[in-house]
Amino acid sequence: MKNNKIVENGLFVAWAIALIATLGSLYFSEIRMFIPCELCWIQRIFMYPLAITLAIATVKKDAKQAIYTLPLSVIGALISLYHYSVQKIPALQKTSDFCGAVPCNYEYINVFGFITIPFLAFVAFTLISVLMVVVLVKSKE
Repeated sequence: MKNNKIVENGLFVAWAIALIATLGSLYFSEIRMFIPCELCWIQRIFMYPLAITLAIATVKKDAKQAIYTLPLSVIGALISLYHYSVQKIPALQKTSDFCGAVPCNYEYINVFGFITIPFLAFVAFTLISVLMVVVLVKSKE
């Protein structure tokens, strides 16, 4: 009984994170008019489906969806980590000039010297990944 509640809450929180990340990316591009770079688009490709699949999983209370969402969130986290590295590691910044119309090392926001859009995406993907592992473990118990 207790594990069912943990699974349900885990799915809901993961969906909420994915929804906030999706709406946040749309806010930055559609309202603030920040043009996404190539790596931002790739991160969106991995985040947007999570908002949909986790919403369905939450409504249906289907812990098996974690099997499908976990690879998306892990790959998205790795891409976000690479993107953040391009922004913060000088040796990688030189390669980002060829990223597209907007260089991938460009920082639209930089709060406290380290919080950038790829950092926020990395945190969201990582939290979703951890929650999906918890959901998988608790649903098997």
